[in-house]
Amino acid sequence: MLLEGDLLTRLATLSFHVRRPRRGQVQGERRSTKRGTSVEFADYREYARGDDLRRVDWNIYARLERPFVKLFEEEEDLAVHVLVDGSGSMGWRGEGEREGQRDKWDYARRLAAALGYVALVGGDRLQVALLRSGEVAARFGPVRGQGNALRLFEWLEGLEAEGTTDLNAALRAYGFAGGRAGLAVLISDLFSPTGYVEGLTALAARGHEVALLHLLTPDEVDPPLGGDLRLVDVETGEVQEVTVDGGMRNLYRRRLAAWQEEIRAACRARDGLYVPLTTAVPLDRALLHDLRRARLLR
Repeated sequence: MLLEGDLLTRLATLSFHVRRPRRGQVQGERRSTKRGTSVEFADYREYARGDDLRRVDWNIYARLERPFVKLFEEEEDLAVHVLVDGSGSMGWRGEGEREGQRDKWDYARRLAAALGYVALVGGDRLQVALLRSGEVAARFGPVRGQGNALRLFEWLEGLEAEGTTDLNAALRAYGFAGGRAGLAVLISDLFSPTGYVEGLTALAARGHEVALLHLLTPDEVDPPLGGDLRLVDVETGEVQEVTVDGGMRNLYRRRLAAWQEEIRAACRARDGLYVPLTTAVPLDRALLHDLRRARLLR
Protein backbone atom coordinates (compact mmCIF):
# COMPACT_ATOMS: atom_id res chain seq x y z
CA MET A 1 0.00 0.00 0.00
CA LEU A 2 1.18 3.51 -0.80
CA LEU A 3 0.67 4.95 2.72
CA GLU A 4 1.27 3.45 6.16
CA GLY A 5 -1.42 3.37 8.83
CA ASP A 6 0.35 5.74 11.23
CA LEU A 7 0.73 8.36 8.48
CA LEU A 8 -2.95 8.01 7.56
CA THR A 9 -3.87 8.71 11.18
CA ARG A 10 -1.87 11.93 11.16
CA LEU A 11 -3.19 12.97 7.75
CA ALA A 12 -6.74 12.67 9.06
CA THR A 13 -6.08 15.70 11.26
CA LEU A 14 -5.17 17.94 8.29
CA SER A 15 -7.26 19.96 5.84
CA PHE A 16 -6.57 22.14 2.82
CA HIS A 17 -6.01 25.85 3.22
CA VAL A 18 -7.46 28.12 0.52
CA ARG A 19 -6.75 31.82 0.46
CA ARG A 20 -9.78 33.09 -1.47
CA PRO A 21 -13.50 32.68 -0.76
CA ARG A 22 -14.84 30.03 -3.11
CA ARG A 23 -18.19 28.96 -4.46
CA GLY A 24 -19.66 25.61 -3.60
CA GLN A 25 -18.28 24.86 -0.13
CA VAL A 26 -19.94 23.49 2.94
CA GLN A 27 -21.31 26.22 5.18
CA GLY A 28 -19.29 26.51 8.39
CA GLU A 29 -16.23 24.80 6.86
CA ARG A 30 -14.82 27.55 4.64
CA ARG A 31 -15.92 30.99 3.51
CA SER A 32 -18.21 31.04 0.48
CA THR A 33 -19.24 33.67 -2.04
CA LYS A 34 -22.79 32.26 -2.11
CA ARG A 35 -25.76 33.68 -0.25
CA GLY A 36 -28.76 31.73 1.05
CA THR A 37 -29.37 28.01 1.30
CA SER A 38 -30.57 25.61 -1.37
CA VAL A 39 -33.21 23.05 -0.49
CA GLU A 40 -31.94 20.48 -3.03
CA PHE A 41 -30.31 17.64 -1.09
CA ALA A 42 -26.90 16.47 -2.36
CA ASP A 43 -25.18 14.13 0.13
CA TYR A 44 -24.20 13.39 3.72
CA ARG A 45 -20.91 13.66 5.55
CA GLU A 46 -19.86 12.90 9.09
CA TYR A 47 -20.37 15.62 11.68
CA ALA A 48 -17.29 17.69 12.51
CA ARG A 49 -16.80 20.03 15.44
CA GLY A 50 -18.23 23.44 14.63
CA ASP A 51 -20.98 22.19 12.29
CA ASP A 52 -24.46 23.62 12.73
CA LEU A 53 -26.42 21.12 14.85
CA ARG A 54 -29.56 22.02 12.93
CA ARG A 55 -28.06 20.20 9.93
CA VAL A 56 -27.62 16.89 11.77
CA ASP A 57 -29.89 14.11 10.50
CA TRP A 58 -31.19 12.72 13.79
CA ASN A 59 -32.91 9.78 12.11
CA ILE A 60 -29.56 8.51 10.83
CA TYR A 61 -28.02 9.18 14.22
CA ALA A 62 -30.69 7.02 15.87
CA ARG A 63 -29.89 4.13 13.52
CA LEU A 64 -26.09 4.35 13.32
CA GLU A 65 -25.29 6.13 16.60
CA ARG A 66 -22.98 8.41 14.60
CA PRO A 67 -23.91 11.99 13.65
CA PHE A 68 -24.11 12.97 9.98
CA VAL A 69 -24.92 16.38 8.53
CA LYS A 70 -26.88 17.08 5.36
CA LEU A 71 -25.21 18.74 2.39
CA PHE A 72 -27.23 20.68 -0.15
CA GLU A 73 -26.45 21.25 -3.80
CA GLU A 74 -25.66 24.92 -3.29
CA GLU A 75 -23.34 24.14 -0.41
CA GLU A 76 -21.09 21.47 -1.88
CA ASP A 77 -17.57 20.97 -0.63
CA LEU A 78 -14.26 22.33 -1.89
CA ALA A 79 -13.27 20.87 -5.26
CA VAL A 80 -9.72 19.49 -4.94
CA HIS A 81 -7.90 18.61 -8.17
CA VAL A 82 -4.62 16.66 -7.88
CA LEU A 83 -2.75 16.68 -11.22
CA VAL A 84 0.17 14.27 -11.58
CA ASP A 85 2.79 14.56 -14.32
CA GLY A 86 3.09 11.00 -15.66
CA SER A 87 5.85 11.52 -18.25
CA GLY A 88 9.01 9.43 -18.52
CA SER A 89 11.21 11.90 -16.63
CA MET A 90 9.06 11.35 -13.53
CA GLY A 91 10.23 7.71 -13.55
CA TRP A 92 13.86 8.69 -12.96
CA ARG A 93 15.29 6.73 -10.04
CA GLY A 94 18.70 8.37 -9.83
CA GLU A 95 22.13 6.86 -10.28
CA GLY A 96 23.77 4.38 -7.89
CA GLU A 97 23.16 4.06 -4.16
CA ARG A 98 23.39 7.72 -3.25
CA GLU A 99 22.09 8.42 0.25
CA GLY A 100 18.61 9.88 0.23
CA GLN A 101 17.97 8.80 -3.36
CA ARG A 102 14.39 7.58 -3.83
CA ASP A 103 12.16 6.66 -6.74
CA LYS A 104 10.61 9.91 -7.98
CA TRP A 105 7.51 8.25 -9.47
CA ASP A 106 6.81 6.29 -6.30
CA TYR A 107 7.22 9.49 -4.26
CA ALA A 108 4.87 11.42 -6.59
CA ARG A 109 2.16 8.76 -6.33
CA ARG A 110 2.46 8.58 -2.55
CA LEU A 111 2.23 12.38 -2.39
CA ALA A 112 -0.89 12.33 -4.57
CA ALA A 113 -2.37 9.55 -2.40
CA ALA A 114 -1.76 11.57 0.76
CA LEU A 115 -3.30 14.75 -0.63
CA GLY A 116 -6.24 12.78 -1.96
CA TYR A 117 -6.74 11.19 1.44
CA VAL A 118 -6.76 14.59 3.15
CA ALA A 119 -9.46 15.73 0.71
CA LEU A 120 -11.60 12.60 1.17
CA VAL A 121 -11.37 12.58 4.98
CA GLY A 122 -12.18 16.30 5.02
CA GLY A 123 -15.37 15.82 3.01
CA ASP A 124 -14.00 17.60 -0.05
CA ARG A 125 -14.78 16.71 -3.66
CA LEU A 126 -11.69 14.99 -5.13
CA GLN A 127 -10.56 14.48 -8.70
CA VAL A 128 -7.11 13.12 -9.65
CA ALA A 129 -5.68 13.23 -13.17
CA LEU A 130 -2.63 11.75 -14.89
CA LEU A 131 -1.09 14.18 -17.40
CA ARG A 132 0.95 12.87 -20.31
CA SER A 133 1.71 13.82 -23.93
CA GLY A 134 -0.30 17.03 -23.80
CA GLU A 135 -3.51 15.46 -22.56
CA VAL A 136 -5.31 13.97 -19.57
CA ALA A 137 -4.26 10.32 -19.92
CA ALA A 138 -6.32 8.95 -17.00
CA ARG A 139 -8.74 10.31 -14.42
CA PHE A 140 -10.07 9.26 -11.00
CA GLY A 141 -13.27 10.78 -9.64
CA PRO A 142 -14.84 13.09 -8.86
CA VAL A 143 -15.63 11.36 -5.57
CA ARG A 144 -16.35 12.27 -1.96
CA GLY A 145 -15.87 10.43 1.31
CA GLN A 146 -13.18 8.41 3.08
CA GLY A 147 -14.69 5.19 1.75
CA ASN A 148 -13.10 5.95 -1.65
CA ALA A 149 -9.54 6.07 -0.28
CA LEU A 150 -8.66 2.43 -1.02
CA ARG A 151 -9.91 2.75 -4.60
CA LEU A 152 -7.77 5.87 -5.00
CA PHE A 153 -4.66 4.08 -3.71
CA GLU A 154 -5.23 1.10 -6.02
CA TRP A 155 -5.75 3.42 -9.00
CA LEU A 156 -2.51 5.29 -8.29
CA GLU A 157 -0.56 2.05 -7.82
CA GLY A 158 -1.57 0.97 -11.33
CA LEU A 159 -0.16 4.07 -13.04
CA GLU A 160 3.19 4.17 -14.86
CA ALA A 161 5.47 7.08 -15.79
CA GLU A 162 6.30 6.91 -19.48
CA GLY A 163 6.38 8.88 -22.71
CA THR A 164 6.75 12.60 -23.26
CA THR A 165 4.92 15.55 -21.80
CA ASP A 166 3.55 18.88 -22.91
CA LEU A 167 2.43 20.48 -19.66
CA ASN A 168 1.02 23.57 -21.31
CA ALA A 169 -1.31 21.51 -23.51
CA ALA A 170 -2.20 19.05 -20.74
CA LEU A 171 -3.03 21.77 -18.22
CA ARG A 172 -5.07 23.70 -20.78
CA ALA A 173 -7.00 20.51 -21.59
CA TYR A 174 -7.68 19.89 -17.91
CA GLY A 175 -8.69 23.49 -17.32
CA PHE A 176 -11.35 23.27 -20.02
CA ALA A 177 -12.68 19.84 -19.05
CA GLY A 178 -11.78 19.41 -15.37
CA GLY A 179 -15.12 20.46 -13.90
CA ARG A 180 -15.84 22.88 -11.07
CA ALA A 181 -13.08 25.30 -10.14
CA GLY A 182 -11.32 24.81 -6.83
CA LEU A 183 -7.83 24.01 -5.58
CA ALA A 184 -5.58 22.54 -8.31
CA VAL A 185 -2.38 20.87 -7.03
CA LEU A 186 0.18 20.00 -9.72
CA ILE A 187 2.92 17.45 -8.91
CA SER A 188 5.66 17.62 -11.55
CA ASP A 189 9.38 17.91 -12.20
CA LEU A 190 8.48 20.53 -14.87
CA PHE A 191 10.79 18.92 -17.44
CA SER A 192 8.49 19.95 -20.27
CA PRO A 193 10.13 21.32 -23.46
CA THR A 194 7.12 23.54 -24.16
CA GLY A 195 7.10 25.04 -20.66
CA TYR A 196 4.36 25.28 -18.07
CA VAL A 197 3.42 28.99 -17.72
CA GLU A 198 0.59 28.99 -20.26
CA GLY A 199 -0.87 25.93 -18.54
CA LEU A 200 -0.83 27.62 -15.13
CA THR A 201 -2.45 30.67 -16.70
CA ALA A 202 -5.22 28.48 -18.16
CA LEU A 203 -5.94 26.92 -14.75
CA ALA A 204 -6.01 30.32 -13.03
CA ALA A 205 -8.26 31.74 -15.76
CA ARG A 206 -10.76 28.96 -15.08
CA GLY A 207 -10.89 30.05 -11.44
CA HIS A 208 -8.57 27.46 -9.92
CA GLU A 209 -6.29 28.32 -7.03
CA VAL A 210 -3.01 26.70 -8.11
CA ALA A 211 -0.36 25.01 -5.97
CA LEU A 212 2.74 23.68 -7.75
CA LEU A 213 4.74 20.95 -6.01
CA HIS A 214 8.06 20.85 -7.87
CA LEU A 215 9.55 17.40 -7.30
CA LEU A 216 13.19 16.55 -8.06
CA THR A 217 15.64 13.84 -6.97
CA PRO A 218 18.91 14.67 -5.17
CA ASP A 219 20.77 13.76 -8.38
CA GLU A 220 18.79 16.40 -10.26
CA VAL A 221 19.50 19.05 -7.63
CA ASP A 222 23.22 18.26 -7.25
CA PRO A 223 24.48 15.86 -9.96
CA PRO A 224 27.27 13.56 -8.73
CA LEU A 225 28.62 13.13 -12.28
CA GLY A 226 31.98 14.28 -13.60
CA GLY A 227 34.21 14.01 -16.68
CA ASP A 228 33.22 13.50 -20.30
CA LEU A 229 29.64 12.26 -20.43
CA ARG A 230 27.06 11.16 -22.96
CA LEU A 231 23.63 12.13 -21.64
CA VAL A 232 20.44 10.58 -23.00
CA ASP A 233 16.99 12.19 -22.56
CA VAL A 234 14.78 9.57 -20.90
CA GLU A 235 11.67 10.83 -22.76
CA THR A 236 12.92 11.54 -26.28
CA GLY A 237 16.18 9.57 -26.51
CA GLU A 238 18.03 12.71 -27.61
CA VAL A 239 21.78 12.51 -26.95
CA GLN A 240 23.99 15.33 -25.64
CA GLU A 241 27.78 15.16 -25.18
CA VAL A 242 29.00 17.22 -22.20
CA THR A 243 32.07 17.67 -20.04
CA VAL A 244 31.32 18.15 -16.34
CA ASP A 245 33.91 19.68 -14.00
CA GLY A 246 33.71 21.82 -10.86
CA GLY A 247 32.94 24.99 -12.81
CA MET A 248 30.17 23.32 -14.81
CA ARG A 249 28.64 21.89 -11.63
CA ASN A 250 28.59 25.34 -10.00
CA LEU A 251 27.00 26.81 -13.12
CA TYR A 252 24.34 24.08 -12.99
CA ARG A 253 23.50 24.92 -9.38
CA ARG A 254 23.18 28.63 -10.18
CA ARG A 255 20.92 27.95 -13.15
CA LEU A 256 18.77 25.59 -11.10
CA ALA A 257 18.34 28.25 -8.41
CA ALA A 258 17.45 30.85 -11.07
CA TRP A 259 14.95 28.45 -12.66
CA GLN A 260 13.26 27.78 -9.33
CA GLU A 261 13.01 31.51 -8.68
CA GLU A 262 11.40 31.98 -12.10
CA ILE A 263 8.86 29.28 -11.25
CA ARG A 264 8.14 30.89 -7.89
CA ALA A 265 7.56 34.25 -9.58
CA ALA A 266 5.23 32.69 -12.18
CA CYS A 267 3.16 31.09 -9.44
CA ARG A 268 3.07 34.27 -7.38
CA ALA A 269 1.90 36.28 -10.41
CA ARG A 270 -1.09 33.92 -10.65
CA ASP A 271 -1.78 34.06 -6.91
CA GLY A 272 -0.51 30.48 -6.57
CA LEU A 273 1.83 28.53 -4.31
CA TYR A 274 5.24 27.14 -5.26
CA VAL A 275 6.76 24.40 -3.10
CA PRO A 276 10.09 22.83 -4.18
CA LEU A 277 10.54 19.27 -2.90
CA THR A 278 13.14 16.54 -3.27
CA THR A 279 12.71 12.81 -2.81
CA ALA A 280 15.37 12.95 -0.08
CA VAL A 281 12.77 14.57 2.21
CA PRO A 282 10.72 11.91 4.05
CA LEU A 283 7.13 12.02 2.89
CA ASP A 284 5.73 12.61 6.38
CA ARG A 285 8.02 15.63 6.82
CA ALA A 286 6.99 17.03 3.42
CA LEU A 287 3.30 16.72 4.31
CA LEU A 288 3.29 17.60 8.00
CA HIS A 289 5.96 20.30 7.90
CA ASP A 290 6.79 21.66 4.44
CA LEU A 291 3.24 21.81 3.04
CA ARG A 292 1.88 23.19 6.29
CA ARG A 293 4.57 25.86 6.39
CA ALA A 294 3.70 26.75 2.78
CA ARG A 295 0.03 26.96 3.92
CA LEU A 296 -1.25 24.41 1.46
CA LEU A 297 -2.31 22.26 4.42
CA ARG A 298 -3.27 23.20 7.94
